[in-house]
Amino acid sequence: MMTVILVNAVILGLETFQPLAAAHHGLFSTLNNVILGIYVVELLIRITACGWNPRVFVKDGWNIFDFLVVVASLVPWLRENAMLLRLIRLLRIVRIVRFLPDLRVIVAAVGRSVPGVASLAAGTVLLIYVYGMVGWVLFSGHDPDNYGNIGYAMLTMFLMLTLENLPDNIAMGMEISPWTVVFFVSYAVLASFLIFNLFIGIVLNSMEEARSADRKEHETDDLLARLRAARTALEEAEAELAKTHRRP
Repeated sequence: MMTVILVNAVILGLETFQPLAAAHHGLFSTLNNVILGIYVVELLIRITACGWNPRVFVKDGWNIFDFLVVVASLVPWLRENAMLLRLIRLLRIVRIVRFLPDLRVIVAAVGRSVPGVASLAAGTVLLIYVYGMVGWVLFSGHDPDNYGNIGYAMLTMFLMLTLENLPDNIAMGMEISPWTVVFFVSYAVLASFLIFNLFIGIVLNSMEEARSADRKEHETDDLLARLRAARTALEEAEAELAKTHRRP
């Protein structure tokens, strides 16, 4: 399936070249239909492996994702919309995550980090608002383009997260008072260094949790495989023992 997904990605890329897409429209259309057919067959095999039991099938989130993408690709009115069809075919490429364990761990880590990142984002917005309001009070008369109202001031503070315009703002503040350096330096320390370090910490912690969960999942799968093997061996031994007892 990795090869099919990669071929799908290559075709999507080639179709962005209009002359090439026009010259080989029939070929690309046929290949896309073949790829869709392969996805449908793979999905049917996976459903069959789950015993056609919806509860078993939906336990794996990737099964739900694959099912939705394949079904969406088969809906007539979606297939007639070129833009939506391209977006759906683009979603097929995301399936490559399913076959790359390390990438799957990263995606899981991103999902686990969402609550922490959301809280950090809320704190960052609050910090930008407070400093934006102080900046409006201090600099609105001297630099109305950047601090003329709370919106401009917050935008300036947001852009300053990368420290790109920090020297220009410090130079502007020095024209008013040398003490404005305290304002900009404190913001740089809190917003740039502290917040970015907290963000990195949240992501790293989520990565460790995702790796730990992945290891436990593999350990559980290995244990289940061993139990199945032991059960099969026990059933074979019982069958052999029953045959022995039947012999005169």
